[in-house]
Amino acid sequence: MSGRFADQVAIVTGAGRGLGRASAERLAAEGAHVVAVDVDGDSAEATARSLGTESIGVEADVSSETAVDHYIAEALSHFDRVDLHHLNAGVFGSFTALPDLSLDEFQRVMAINVVGQFLGLRAAFRRYELQRTAGAVVVTASIAGLTGSADLLAYQTSKHAVNGLVHGAAVYGGPLGVRVNAVAPGIVPTDLFADAAGTTGGKNDMQQRASTTPLRRAGTAAEIAAVAAFLLSEDSAYMTGQILSADGGATVVNTVRPSGGAGGWSAPEHDRVFYQRAERNING
Repeated sequence: MSGRFADQVAIVTGAGRGLGRASAERLAAEGAHVVAVDVDGDSAEATARSLGTESIGVEADVSSETAVDHYIAEALSHFDRVDLHHLNAGVFGSFTALPDLSLDEFQRVMAINVVGQFLGLRAAFRRYELQRTAGAVVVTASIAGLTGSADLLAYQTSKHAVNGLVHGAAVYGGPLGVRVNAVAPGIVPTDLFADAAGTTGGKNDMQQRASTTPLRRAGTAAEIAAVAAFLLSEDSAYMTGQILSADGGATVVNTVRPSGGAGGWSAPEHDRVFYQRAERNING
């Protein structure tokens, strides 16, 4: 098969649905053999079966050192090598306010979103060293890792940490010919947000919130996959250590200016709802 990734082997984590599945589809469409990894083994296998190249599905929890070793071993068993890695797996966490957020939840999000990415990066570098090859790694970051908000504390903290992993790994990998970049999606409705469908800031109002970005719409998983494919390809050969936002322009909006599109909301109204648990109006 021809294409930018013809006969290359790509590992995609969180490939059972959403951004990961779209990434697997895009890489396979451009010729890659995909190792589709997901904690849901049935979903991983379903993704692999749907692809147009010889690909496999592997069940693995990316926060487990043993499981990461397992998906690498499965890749080598079937294809003898690994060329590309899209470390995409992650969880959203909850909208629980800071005073009520449990340590267990905070640690769960960090384990998958940060430890999982660290283990995946480490495995990638170990594999390239043994193969004596260069390579490319893309991590799924988020625009939540570029700014702050009063909710989703565990998630946004994890995505800030991911940026540090990308920067450090890129500096280490540069002399070895290993490029490490990240795609930072903006508002892209996927199943990741399904559990928060009824919560303000969750899936239920994504289209409305996205309408205030410069492009005035939400993104799609396929659009994020296209950016990940670019970062994995030789088309981005002189890029490493970059956190590339694919967000409809959300991160460039000045929210205190009406022309920014996101400034037309009432602070007192927002604060009354958001801080209702404290049963007070923080504006006095």
